[in-house]
Formats: sequence, structure tokens, C-alpha cells
Amino acid sequence: MRDPRDHGRPPGAPGGPAPAGGGATQRDRASDSDPSIDPPPAPRSLDEAASRLARLEADLAEARATAAAMQDQFLRERAELENFKRRMQKDKAESLRYATEPVLRDLLGVIDNLERALQAARGEAAREGGATPGPLGALLTGVEMVLSQFADVLSRHGVSRISARHEPFDPSHHEALAQVESHDHPAGTVVEEHAAGYRLHDRLLRPAQVTVTRAPAGAPPSGSRN
Repeated sequence: MRDPRDHGRPPGAPGGPAPAGGGATQRDRASDSDPSIDPPPAPRSLDEAASRLARLEADLAEARATAAAMQDQFLRERAELENFKRRMQKDKAESLRYATEPVLRDLLGVIDNLERALQAARGEAAREGGATPGPLGALLTGVEMVLSQFADVLSRHGVSRISARHEPFDPSHHEALAQVESHDHPAGTVVEEHAAGYRLHDRLLRPAQVTVTRAPAGAPPSGSRN
């Protein structure tokens, strides 16, 4: 007999009447839709079993191929990322290595003027007998000391001076401002240096400005035989 208190309560509600026929529970409905819970029925014939096995093998091969492709893509992207990180580290180290290049290049003009002033004073002293006594001599000594300190500072920052005078002309390190004929030097020899060249580590900071010899007019080419 139905309890009068169940009047108005939906079937299956707490305290309400049970659904007719027991009803299907949530687990039962999940088992109907999830093949892992409710396995497929056994094959009814050998041909059906072979067909089902072939489909499973094909699905397995496809899954393996997909996994192999994804692993290959992962390895390639990881290698690209590592290469990118190495390039970024190299670029950062390169930037730090040559960060002082603009300042050092500006200092070269100051050094050039000090060297020209010292050279002019020495030339004047040579014309007057070679001695430079008094305040002028002390001034020249001070300029020499400043140039020596500049050379030490540049050396500590990786700057080295490029050899030019009496060296073969090298277009990668020398800038030819003029050419002169010479019987004393082979053609293409640097005979005068107007401004010194410098290198920062393994990079050219400034080429040397030079005068280069050429063969005299009418002279036979170098290496020719009579």
C-alpha cells in the first residue's frame, strides 16, 4: 500500500517512491555508452574475429605512426629551441664583448691629436738641436705619459694597433689615401702612415690610413724576364 506521505514526490526523489521496475542507475547508463566498461560481444565467426583483429592492428599501426610523428616533431622543435637559445647567448656575449666599440672609436681621434702634437714638438726640437729643456720638455714628457696610459687602457679593453709602415698593403686593414712611385720598395708597400689603425679583439675598429707605393712609369712588371 502506498504511503500517503509520498503524494507529490517524484519517483526516485529522496524519500519518494522507487521508480517502476527498479529503473536504470547512472552506472548502468555509463556501462551502456562506455565500451571499456561493457566490452563488445564476442565474434560469432572466425571471419568476423579476423576482420576485427585486422581493424585493431590497423588502428594500432595508425596510433604508432601518429605517436612517432609527434615525437619527431617534438624533437625537432626542441632542437630548434636549443639552437635559438645558443644563438641568443652568442649574440648577448658578442654584444657585451663589443659594447665599448663606439667609445673606443671616439677616443682614437684624441690619441691621434696627441701623437701629432708630440711629433710636431719633437720635429721642432730636432731642428733646434735635439734638446727640449724647461717647461716645454716637461710638457712633452707629460704628453708621452698620457699616451702611454691611453695605450694601457686600450690594451686592457682588447684594442691592438695594426702594423702598417713597410708592410704589404692589406685592403682589409689599410685604407690607401695616396700612391707614390718608388724604386726602393716593391709596388703595394706602405711607406707612410697618416693615421694608425686599430683592432678590437678580432674586429677591425679603424683601418690605418696610409700611402702606398706603385711601380715607376715605364718599369717592367714585377716578375718579368728579359
